[in-house]
Amino acid sequence: MLVTPPWPLARAALFKLDPEQAHNLTLGLLARWSALFDGRLGPSDIARRPTLARDVMGLRFPNPIGLAAGLDKQGEAVPAWQALGFGFVEVGTVTALPQPGNPRPRLFRLAADEALVNRMGFNNGGAEAMARRLQRLRARGLPEIPLGVNLGKSKVTPPEQAAADYRQSFERLGELADYVVVNISSPNTPGLRDLQRVDEVARILEAIQEPNQRLSRPRPLLVKLAPDLADDEAIECARAALEAGATGLILTNTTIRFEGLRSSTEGLSGGLSGRPLLARSTELLGKVRAALGPEPVIIGVGGILDPEGARAKLAAGADLIQVYTGLIYRGPGFVRELLRGL
Repeated sequence: MLVTPPWPLARAALFKLDPEQAHNLTLGLLARWSALFDGRLGPSDIARRPTLARDVMGLRFPNPIGLAAGLDKQGEAVPAWQALGFGFVEVGTVTALPQPGNPRPRLFRLAADEALVNRMGFNNGGAEAMARRLQRLRARGLPEIPLGVNLGKSKVTPPEQAAADYRQSFERLGELADYVVVNISSPNTPGLRDLQRVDEVARILEAIQEPNQRLSRPRPLLVKLAPDLADDEAIECARAALEAGATGLILTNTTIRFEGLRSSTEGLSGGLSGRPLLARSTELLGKVRAALGPEPVIIGVGGILDPEGARAKLAAGADLIQVYTGLIYRGPGFVRELLRGL
């Protein structure tokens, strides 16, 4: 069992630290726990209640709440996330090549808004290091929940070579994942969001589909889009992804719009997550669902900090939902709080 200290005390201590320092400290502790324990949950746990289970993408999700990409970029603490009650976990974003990310400081709390701004820049050890870590995890028979791998473009790779870069990552990681996400919507890699065009989406998906179809079980592919796209642009990108063989979408990534916040954002840049993102990300999800119909899979993420936010995503048409910033503000009991609310 994963034992955690009372959250109000732990949060007060962690929030006195630099945000990235607090993140690294917490993740380090969870990684060490994960090296010793498997995080398996018994059938009496609310996170394994049969009424909460979902069958999506040919996979069994014991509940619809997942960990969004970005929190565990290296896949270091998957058993701990399982123990906290998540129904699935998405690791990454991982790039084909190792990269340090952007200069610090690059993670900021906006506590008055229950939000974060990050400009991390896909800091990670690269696809090869991730593959070795996931191979060790799979050798332990873990996790018992679906595992997604989120792929991004290496910063040094020019845009015209983006498809080959994503393919390189997929060839190393696809077989170790239960589903794979093509992330073309982070605001923190120069030029990445320019790939949210019909022609680029098709090119990247087609490059990945070739090695994917050679697998004994081709993996479901999802494309993650930004909330800052106009509705019609998002719908066009989504249709292009589906035509190229994607199973569905993740809506949405962080936003670069900082309007209407209580906190000062002077001089800040990066992607805003947390409560201020809920309205726009959920609105776009609903419009894409209405345009595409019931068939494509949609994972809703952005701004969930309470059961009402979770229910709003599902009501807008999400098959599954993910959280990130809510976990930072609400603590280790957050997943089960949401599950009780569902």
